[in-house]
Amino acid sequence: ALLAPAAAQERIDMALVLSVDTSTSVDNGEFRLQMAGLATAFRHPSVQYAILTGAPRGLAVTLVQWSGAGAQAQVIPWTLIREKADADRLANRISATGRQVVGGRTALGEAMAHGVALLAELEHAALRHVIDISGDGGSNEGRLPTEARELARSAGVQINAVAILNEEPRLDHYFSSDVIVGPGAFLVTATDYVDFARAIRLKLVREILGTPIAFEDSGRRHYE
Repeated sequence: ALLAPAAAQERIDMALVLSVDTSTSVDNGEFRLQMAGLATAFRHPSVQYAILTGAPRGLAVTLVQWSGAGAQAQVIPWTLIREKADADRLANRISATGRQVVGGRTALGEAMAHGVALLAELEHAALRHVIDISGDGGSNEGRLPTEARELARSAGVQINAVAILNEEPRLDHYFSSDVIVGPGAFLVTATDYVDFARAIRLKLVREILGTPIAFEDSGRRHYE
């Protein structure tokens, strides 16, 4: 259900930008694992239950691929999810989505700012605006993530993150200090791209429900 201008004044529970890293550090196999992980998550009973209970008025989702400065592509437009069938259709679209941003540097701050701009264009009135950003490295081009973080803060946007630790084992500390922002903002770690499916599923459940959950993260039990 693509969002239409006629529904501009309709209030929904949440708007979510899924922003995935497709820079040079991400090979084609790792890209496919990200798409498969996202699709599997939206088909999973726990995520579908979270949508039905945590966003009964609707969840608007868009998917972005990003790498260097000026290299951000909205590959799936804003899509409204209210039912299991909606989530299944989105999962199918994600599974069929090819790589539109191939290689380049890592402009993390630019990806964050791009997500803020997309949320500002949303024609529905959402109670919560969230950017879900994932990546395997620190920013090396474009505006600083801390600058984009303050832009998000001033716009009332929450940024959460998945830190994929196969390239930089301490990336979670960087994401925690320079990227996530907003009341209740959090990050989840994935040991590698195979582990991404688990991490994004847990993250989506928590984002949609808006409450802390207990989960297994890289072999350690966390209560967040």
